[in-house]
Amino acid sequence: MENPVQFVQWLRSVAPYIHAFRGKTFVVAFPGELVMAGALPVLAQDLSLLHALGIKIVIVHGSRPQVAEQLALRNVEGRFHNGIRITDIAALECSKEAAGELRLDIEAAFSQGLPNTPMAHAAIRLISGNFVTAKPIGIVDGIDFGLTGTTRKVAYDTIGRILDGGSLVLLGPLGFSPTGEAFNLTMEDVAVSTASALRADKLIFISETPMMIDREGDEIRELSFIQAEKELAANYLPPDSAFYLEHAVKASRGGVPRIHIVPYEMDGSALLELFTHDGVGTMVSSENLESLREATIEDVGGIIKLIEPLEADGTLVKRGRELIEREINYFSVIEHDGVIFGCAALYPFPFEKMGEMACLTVNPDVQSQGDGERILKHIEKRARRAGFHSLFVLTTRTEHWFLKRGFVKATVDDLPKDRQKMYNWQRKSLVLIKQL
Repeated sequence: MENPVQFVQWLRSVAPYIHAFRGKTFVVAFPGELVMAGALPVLAQDLSLLHALGIKIVIVHGSRPQVAEQLALRNVEGRFHNGIRITDIAALECSKEAAGELRLDIEAAFSQGLPNTPMAHAAIRLISGNFVTAKPIGIVDGIDFGLTGTTRKVAYDTIGRILDGGSLVLLGPLGFSPTGEAFNLTMEDVAVSTASALRADKLIFISETPMMIDREGDEIRELSFIQAEKELAANYLPPDSAFYLEHAVKASRGGVPRIHIVPYEMDGSALLELFTHDGVGTMVSSENLESLREATIEDVGGIIKLIEPLEADGTLVKRGRELIEREINYFSVIEHDGVIFGCAALYPFPFEKMGEMACLTVNPDVQSQGDGERILKHIEKRARRAGFHSLFVLTTRTEHWFLKRGFVKATVDDLPKDRQKMYNWQRKSLVLIKQL
């Protein structure tokens, strides 16, 4: 092992995610383009790893390019309306053939286990069946979609029992009516309906589309479903990206807490999306995942873990757990998906109408993303609400950061009288003050 320290740090960083995901249900959907690109074996290994970590996996595959190939062999031209295939009898037969071939390919990929690992011969079982009941789309905008359908019902109870038994479930883009008719479905529709019916914790689209970009050219990393609806209404996204985002919104409204749209071009993109803070795709959530708020007693452990390294190297004054518990009402935290990534405390000196901001800390893994400045602005607002006219900090190493944000140099004599008595002359911290 070239860098044991880096490995240990990595393992510690992913451990909270492993703990949080164990026993949860993920629906993972991918298009036929992923198989055409040769990415199926790697995805199968990654999903096998998730399964080994105790995550329940339902796989939904698409087949559009495979159906197009079958149609081309028959010299039949495919027809679409609003991105959805119009399915006649010939197209349905091609869909059946494509789905059958893909099912065999996917089962073969999962039969390998995890090559070159102790799980190389682990039995990873895929189970598929007539779990999706469908109905015809019918005539829309004057267009008869023929044998193209939508999901009517998903056998969530049966799928749940299979998942509880330790197997993975595989669903294709076909559904069946109670009278035995087969309908061609979109992968996205099956995935959303399945995730909603199962009350899945995550729906993950491993897509052929690149990272979504907003109108300013910035990457779209995270959206609430309300923000996603606004982006769709602006009508600037490429059609394929918009199609995925529409289904992400539908899934969010159907009760799925997190929907991820992840490009498959990057090796291990599903793992990077799930086990890193920023991920590599776009996430749509049923709520705003990141919150900047006043701390509660439940945050003490997260604050201690955050500030311990800075206390150890002398950047921060050491605070014991009991002290933080007593002073928790002074703290504010920035939280992302249940993890504390930043904090600061506001200590009041009401007689001088001054406040001290202390313990400003941001996790090193997410620094340079503006979180420190957001916490500072939040503390400033708290200070103004308390009627303070100025805010001061004592620092030994971050002078320039505060000077750039409106603080000016001062002396110990400019501090409140009570704070002057507590000043540590051995640390010789610089005094910086900002008028509010």
